[in-house]
Amino acid sequence: MEWELILSLVFFAFCAGTIDAAVGGGGLIQIPALMGALPQTAPATLFGTNKLASIFGTGSAAFSFVRRVKLQWSLLWVIAIFAFVSAYLGAACVSLVPTHILRPIVLIMLIVIAIYTFMKKQFGQVHVDQHITPKLLFFAALGSLAIGFYDGIFGPGTGSFFIFFFIRFLQVDFLHASALSKIGNFMTNLAALSFFIPAGHIFFQLGFMMAAANIAGSLLGVRLALKYGSGFIRILFLILVSILICRLAYQIFVAV
Repeated sequence: MEWELILSLVFFAFCAGTIDAAVGGGGLIQIPALMGALPQTAPATLFGTNKLASIFGTGSAAFSFVRRVKLQWSLLWVIAIFAFVSAYLGAACVSLVPTHILRPIVLIMLIVIAIYTFMKKQFGQVHVDQHITPKLLFFAALGSLAIGFYDGIFGPGTGSFFIFFFIRFLQVDFLHASALSKIGNFMTNLAALSFFIPAGHIFFQLGFMMAAANIAGSLLGVRLALKYGSGFIRILFLILVSILICRLAYQIFVAV
């Protein structure tokens, strides 16, 4: 592989890590970059390489958030376990649900999320310290199960769904929701890799180079999130969801 291509992929991996650490959606940058650079490569190999790079950036962001943002460990464990199990099951069922059926449903959900977040100016601006109750853990488990399964079977917008769910049902702000979403995303990536690695669908050398850039970008993204807080993340969140809506609408109505 030519060094120009490798350097461009490393650059895009850095950008993806920065965005993903703050609000999710790094795959919107990283996957198209891989597809453009390696058009003849099987999609499964591109997705596997993307997951290998992403898990290091997501893991780095999760570690940084856990160190600097106060989170309940019992809540983290519930999110981690249920997200991993459901993402694994989703990956196992990936051939059963055609993507052309899921795309319109996801598009509608993203539009609703964008309108709701835009209209409610205080949404995600206030954080309520969690008192761990069976009800709170039930909601965390339910959301992690549903979104983890979705990530395993389809994927686009997973970080946005995690963040929206945690704000709406766990009553946290955008900063804490972003931190919790990193835990969920790390475990869904881990579940996906448990499929891709045994199947040989990964370019390890390229994946590790992109992973290093992803980590560097994630460290920058976490610093920006912590420095500018929930208001900054809310703006990034709305931008990212808008891009996702445009991308899915294009795939449904324009792309052949």
